[in-house]
Amino acid sequence: MSKRISPPRLLLALAAALLCAGVSAASAQEQRAQNTRFANLASAFAPRHLADGRVTTAPTGYVRFCADHAHDCEAAGAGVAVMKLDTQRSAELDRINRIVNEAVQPETDLDHYGETERWAYPDDGRGDCEDYVLEKRRRLINLGWPSSVLLITVVRDREGDGHAVLTVMTDKGDLILDNQETDVRAWKDTGYRYVKRQSQVDPSTWVSLGETRVPPVVGTGR
Repeated sequence: MSKRISPPRLLLALAAALLCAGVSAASAQEQRAQNTRFANLASAFAPRHLADGRVTTAPTGYVRFCADHAHDCEAAGAGVAVMKLDTQRSAELDRINRIVNEAVQPETDLDHYGETERWAYPDDGRGDCEDYVLEKRRRLINLGWPSSVLLITVVRDREGDGHAVLTVMTDKGDLILDNQETDVRAWKDTGYRYVKRQSQVDPSTWVSLGETRVPPVVGTGR
């Protein structure tokens, strides 16, 4: 015969269970808050510029793109290390990032071309992350920005997926133009892990940025 629990004991058991659940939720919330504090602290002390590592392999999609657009893979403009970010240049970055993000409809390479990875200008109004980057880079070069400060960059996003952004090297630090963000951000404020990017000296050469697990496919649509 099963033993019945008296109402007072049942209430005490329920109260204890609720208390434990509350403590667990509070602990999880505190852990998340602590992680955020550590992330903010790390960002505050991070350098303004990413440090280039060793020469590494270029993404396959970029190599194929250069085979079709050789001129666009050559150095353009003065080979400066950083761009002075005055009011005009800052406005250009904001405008180009916003205009291209709004003009291009996100679509995976598989849906668009029937291929897992293909880099191309989004002239038909569709593309994935690297296509946004190519278009932003092209427009900024047409505005007089040198290619040495406009570096196509492969990262891992917050979910760990491969993603491409445009790094702009300025006297205010390395800034990121991203199709997933309306605002231009400092590299250290994106939450991304940086894999590799173009060399400033030669756009066809790529350098490592510290993350060794290179994603096989750069973008998945966004």
